[in-house]
This record gives sequence, structure tokens and C-alpha cells, in this order.
Amino acid sequence: MRFIPAAFAASIAGGALAQPSSPLPDAQGRYTLEAEGIKAQFIPYAATLTNLWVKDKNGVQRDIVLGYDNTSFYPVDPGHPVYNAIPGRYVNRIGNGQYSIDNVTYNTQKNDGPNTLHSGTNNWSFRNWNVSKVTSKSITFSIYDASNSSLGMIGGVTASVTYSVSKNKWSISMDAVSNDQKTPIMLTQHTYFQLDAFARPDNRTIWNHTLYMPEAKRVMEIDGNALPTGVIANISKNDISDFWSAPHQLGFASGNAGFENNCGNGCHGYNGNWAFNDKRNKKKPALTLSSEWSGIKADLVTDQDAVVLYTCNWNDGKTEFKSTQGVTGQDKFIPRDGCIAIEAQDYVDGINHPEWGRLGKQIFGKGQKYRWESSWSFGTI
Repeated sequence: MRFIPAAFAASIAGGALAQPSSPLPDAQGRYTLEAEGIKAQFIPYAATLTNLWVKDKNGVQRDIVLGYDNTSFYPVDPGHPVYNAIPGRYVNRIGNGQYSIDNVTYNTQKNDGPNTLHSGTNNWSFRNWNVSKVTSKSITFSIYDASNSSLGMIGGVTASVTYSVSKNKWSISMDAVSNDQKTPIMLTQHTYFQLDAFARPDNRTIWNHTLYMPEAKRVMEIDGNALPTGVIANISKNDISDFWSAPHQLGFASGNAGFENNCGNGCHGYNGNWAFNDKRNKKKPALTLSSEWSGIKADLVTDQDAVVLYTCNWNDGKTEFKSTQGVTGQDKFIPRDGCIAIEAQDYVDGINHPEWGRLGKQIFGKGQKYRWESSWSFGTI
């Protein structure tokens, strides 16, 4: 008999896999989707992508996202880094743990210093989602979020995410609806990349990866706790935040004095929110991440108006990467600055900045629908 971990049993029960032709999860509870040039695996916990294989410039398959070999560790890791998961119902930071709708103030859990991060410690990345539909090339996870199940997130919300693969491409779509009253909704796929799969023998950091965002000419200034101050600044050429004027290695500004504390107190590198140009073509890549060593290139197409980049500053060097990664003869620990999280979304803390004009994209009343679409296309440089 196939072993299925208890954490995923509920999603399999109740007819989720009633169709005989639907693929079953493996012994670790992972559902596998495959197409030419790509293989992706997912679990119901947090609607998480656990593994993503694409070919490098030499034709070697590389697993290019962070995660764990043992899927039972996702729910119990005390650090809870939100590896390739769906947090919600409102992602990233809420300033001072509060927001207001129609002159009523709601208090949220302060789990990130003075602020709320990803809606607190019972957000959607801590929950098992239901498997609504699965084929060999797509899977849909769904969730019902009851009012106040995350402190201050009022009103019921029903949501789903569909992952699919096609030739060299991973596509993601998310839908949510407010069931009974106005509530914040802002989602993302919180993907952690390492395009070398930690196999580069002389350097495991992300600083040698190259980033290009030609349509991202503005950035939200942040305070010492990585919360936007309200100022959206234009980015000049060769500024620390400049990835629009030309492709730059992520470490290109590491010699600048401002690189230290650039992403908050005690944080070097990046942990901020870039705004895309208003009139960009949303069918073209908004962002390209590449690595000269592996030759892998990843293009992001998204309907979102901003992106959060986080270069893994807080990694303590004690967490192991997966057995599908690394190089024989070296240790298996992820170094500080060893990865980059890329999170397409709307403006961080926009519910507390009405001057930005984002309330219509972040607050949804009864019956109003939220939609999010992005895709990653993979190739070589």
C-alpha cells in the first residue's frame, strides 16, 4: 500500500482524487507535473512548490528552488521561511499591525517587530489546502479562510491557486473572492530561487546571479524594519536599486557603503518592493534572472504592478539544501545570501497608503473577485 503522510490525507479524502486517471502523490505526498524541459512537484501544505527541475546550458537537470527532502518538515520548521508557498490573505507587511476600512480600525498580529508579516502566524502558508483538481500537467489547490482566523483578517474568503506546466514554462493563477464584507486581499507565489542549485563549487551566494527589470524604475523607500515609508522614489542609473538601466549582478553594489542596512537594520542586500511602469506591456517579461555559471535563465511575466525581492540575508548557514542540489564532497548548508525570493504582487502596505491609489486593488467587498496571474519561462543564455 502506498504511504501518504497524514498531513496530506485530508486533501486526498473527500473525492479530490476520484478520477482514476488522476496522478497520485508519491510517498512524500508530492504531486508531480511534467512537460518538455520542466518537472515540478507540489504538496497541499501551503500549496507549496517543493522541487523545480530545468536543464542548464550543459543539459544537466537542476532543481532550482529551495525546500526540504522530507516534506513533513515544512509544517514544523520553526523558522518557517515560506518556501515557494502561498501566504495570505494579505502578503508582506502591514504597518504597525493595523489597517482601516470605512473608518473602522482592525488590529493584526505583530509577528515582525512592530509590523504584521503575511497576515500573522496562522496565514495561508501555515495551512493544508484542498486538492480540487489534478492532472499530469496541472493541479489546483483551494482554501476557505474564515473571518478572523488570522487576527484582524475580517470576513470569509474563498481562494484557489492553479499550477500548470508546458514546454519550459511554469504558470500560476490565483483567484479569491470576499464572501461577506470588505477585507484586504493581496497574494503572491513566494518563490526562492538558486539557479545554480548550490552546485557551483566556488560560490554558493546569489551575488553572481544577474537580474534585469527594465520596467522597474521606482522603488518603495523603507524604514529600519523594511516597512515602506510612503515615499516611492525614482531609481537613477547605477543606484543600489538599479536593475532597469542594464542587467546587473545582484552583488554589483555590494562595495557601496549603503549596501549594509539597505534592506533594514542589520540587513544587507535587498528586501524591498519595486514598482513597474504603469504603461508596460504585461505580456512581456517584467523580470529576468540568470546565472552565467549554470546558464539558466528565468523570465517572469506577470499581471502584477510590483515585485518584492529578498536576497536571503537572514539565513544563518545552519539549514541544509536538498539532496537534489549541491556538489559531491562539500557540505550541504545554505549560506547567508544564498538565494533570492521573488514575489510578484501589488504595493506593500498599500492599504495604509491611500495616496498611492491602490485600495481598489487591495480591498474587496462582498462578491468582489481578486485575480493574479504569472508565469516563469526557462531557457539558457
